[in-house]
Amino acid sequence: MITSSQIQLSDRKSKIDLYQLQQLLDISTFWAKERSTEDLEVAIANSDPVISLWDGQQLIGFARATSDCIYRATIWDVVIHPDYRGNGLGCKLIETVLSHPRLQRVERVYLMTTHQQEFYEKIGFQQNSTTTMVFYS
Repeated sequence: MITSSQIQLSDRKSKIDLYQLQQLLDISTFWAKERSTEDLEVAIANSDPVISLWDGQQLIGFARATSDCIYRATIWDVVIHPDYRGNGLGCKLIETVLSHPRLQRVERVYLMTTHQQEFYEKIGFQQNSTTTMVFYS
């Protein structure tokens, strides 16, 4: 169990260190390796909320969402540093995104996951194979 009192959540986009985010994604994911800081900057600029999780000055968690604020929202890029997993921080991160004022009235919140279905089901998400389609450009 992590006992650091330095762990804090932030919803300030300006706090995000793009290089730390790039490193976090590289060491924590298979699906977001080698994203450029330029592309991450664009993604963050076009997302709200953007939630980051910090242990002191170290970025240890991240998630962002896009939404029309009434009908649909999608949560993207949920990541917790491997050294901090299993301590409830992922749940706290998702709960913070879901409780953000921009998502409070949204009817449906979507996210995509390859291997973490059980984790998201514990938070209240349900698998849905009937509405997912993808367009590759």
